[in-house]
Amino acid sequence: MSRSAQGHVARGLDALPQPTVPSIVTIGKFDGVHRGHRAVLDSLRDAAADRRTVVVTFDRHPLAVLRPESAPTPLLSVDQKTEALLAAGVDLVVVLDFTPEFAALSPEQFVQRVLVGGLGATEVLVGADFRYGARGAGTVETLRQAGERDGFTVSLVDDVCEADGRRVSSTGIRAALEAGHVAEAAEALGRAPRIRSLVVPGHQRGRDLGYPTANLAPGAEGYIPADGVYACWLRVDGERYGAAVSIGNNPTFGDVLEKTVEAHAIDVTLDLYGSIVELEFVEYIRPMRKFESGDALAVQMGLDELRIREVLGLAAEPA
Repeated sequence: MSRSAQGHVARGLDALPQPTVPSIVTIGKFDGVHRGHRAVLDSLRDAAADRRTVVVTFDRHPLAVLRPESAPTPLLSVDQKTEALLAAGVDLVVVLDFTPEFAALSPEQFVQRVLVGGLGATEVLVGADFRYGARGAGTVETLRQAGERDGFTVSLVDDVCEADGRRVSSTGIRAALEAGHVAEAAEALGRAPRIRSLVVPGHQRGRDLGYPTANLAPGAEGYIPADGVYACWLRVDGERYGAAVSIGNNPTFGDVLEKTVEAHAIDVTLDLYGSIVELEFVEYIRPMRKFESGDALAVQMGLDELRIREVLGLAAEPA
């Protein structure tokens, strides 16, 4: 078990049992830790009294094991998700490895191994469609029956909906990001969508055009939005800078074969090679497109920066 500034993290079934103090527990994927999830966490804390607040989640989407071809790309890495849950004020986050062996646990085995023997649960908060155990055989009703036998209660938590009645969901957030609608995704998340990665050397073209960029290594943590140019905040070493971010394969030059993420920090020169940076997406600016020349691209990048300054509330470029 590791210790964080806010609470504890326990990884895997082998980390259970935890100390047998009364716990109020919620269980779920918590992909994105969006507004709906945080409403559950608020309910968890509000109902806790003197009990320990516990979130049980998983190291991957269950479909990654059960139906890999249907598994969605996660909105956050496991580390990002754990950090967000702890930042919400949870005492303990349990990250279980969703392996074939774990998926084969019966509902009864899950209750005994995790909730009763592992966490000493006195109350469990779940949604109305909650399922657990092998082949999803466990339901809210079977969980209530188990609670009557093993000494815990079961409480239902309501969905959080948008103004138009749509349920806030990870699926909807992914769809918004796939379309480049980062502001819409931010509304559902309750914060700006973000990615995190190591800065690595690139082609140096941005520097040649007067707009040096930090190139993020492939495999960034978090969900990368659609190709295009975005207004972002760049965070590194506890500082925040306005940034113009491009996502795509830079069609003007035609020799970039895979999607890249490049960030130009505005009004500051930073040596970021080897640093871990986080990008927060604020607004979509324009689609990625091919320009006639590098000079034409540089002109457009200047126009992009003017718009991004406006979006982020940054002062006009010094004369």
